[in-house]
Amino acid sequence: MGSARTGLRARTRDDVRRRALAALHERGPQSRTDLADLLGLPKTTTALVVGELLAAGAIVEQPGRPRGAGSGSGRPAGVLVATGPTTPVVGIDIGHRHVRVALTDRDARIVGETSAELDVDREATRALDRTAELLDGLLARAELDAADVRAATAGIPGPIDSTTGMVQSPTILAGWVGLDLPAELRSRTGLDVHIDNDANLGALGELTAGAGREHRDFIYVKASNGIGAGLVLGGAVYRGAGGMAGEIGHTQLDPNGEWCRCGNRGCLEATVSVEVVRRQLEPLGIDPLAAQDVTHPVARKVLAESGRTVGRVVANLGNALNPTAVILGGDLSATGDAFLDGVRESIERLAQPGTGGTVEVVVASLGRRAELIGALTAAAAAAREAG
Repeated sequence: MGSARTGLRARTRDDVRRRALAALHERGPQSRTDLADLLGLPKTTTALVVGELLAAGAIVEQPGRPRGAGSGSGRPAGVLVATGPTTPVVGIDIGHRHVRVALTDRDARIVGETSAELDVDREATRALDRTAELLDGLLARAELDAADVRAATAGIPGPIDSTTGMVQSPTILAGWVGLDLPAELRSRTGLDVHIDNDANLGALGELTAGAGREHRDFIYVKASNGIGAGLVLGGAVYRGAGGMAGEIGHTQLDPNGEWCRCGNRGCLEATVSVEVVRRQLEPLGIDPLAAQDVTHPVARKVLAESGRTVGRVVANLGNALNPTAVILGGDLSATGDAFLDGVRESIERLAQPGTGGTVEVVVASLGRRAELIGALTAAAAAAREAG
């Protein structure tokens, strides 16, 4: 045991512990063998971390269920169970063009997930109403009501005041300015909903259950109808003093460029976004979100240049933060390797000497669900903290 403890570094142990807890909360009780398989780790490594979690009271080991007479099985293996609240939680992902809602059951497994497409930017009231309708449907199918839900978290695609949950910018999500979002959602759902920026929740999702599991310092970029970033520093999401950290979409690239909805010219978001790329390819009848279209030579050229533009901004941010990874989420990241290669090219070219080659640039393994999984993760953490 001593040699195993020495071989597994403290920082790595922290990562494995976080992953193990996330797996048990998301998948429910697991045997030691099944947990090792979920984590993709040797049984000896898993056993060390399980011992530490048991000692800390973060998990308990319970007898497994017998398989019944005549099964030929001996004593059933024990199962590991995460402690803390086991009541359901809700995750909500509100994007510029969609609303997604998910619900977990009493064993922290996702039992329902649904979505709707609508113009969120211009129809704040409709988006909030639709969110409540989707949640009502999930609760009904799970035979639950709002009183059964312990915590809820919603991600919003704009700068959020971390203390009030209100949209901070008068031009980004203009139709949402002045809305008390926690109160608006409470009146519709009966739930106390914590509000966060969607990219922050995407970063949290990738940190706990996606491509960020092996990294303590990374930049998560959501490149979709807007461009935002979630920052993970020292193994935790960094939001800044007022919740504005990561707003890279309004980095100015050209003072004489296109007007941006933030009120300035030539912002990254006004230069690169799903809508900008779509307008560029529209004369050719190409949809950048259609798998059969993104192999077109012109589509690949436009997506690669878009990636290089995003990469220039991310490279500068990376020079200041020194991350080990850049994780690309959102619709543009799902278009294929042209966009990814463009981002990677700029980072390798512009990163400080000695760092560019050490930064891993990958697509979010949770895909378009990163923000939703992050919202569920945040809600589960809030439920545990509340006891």
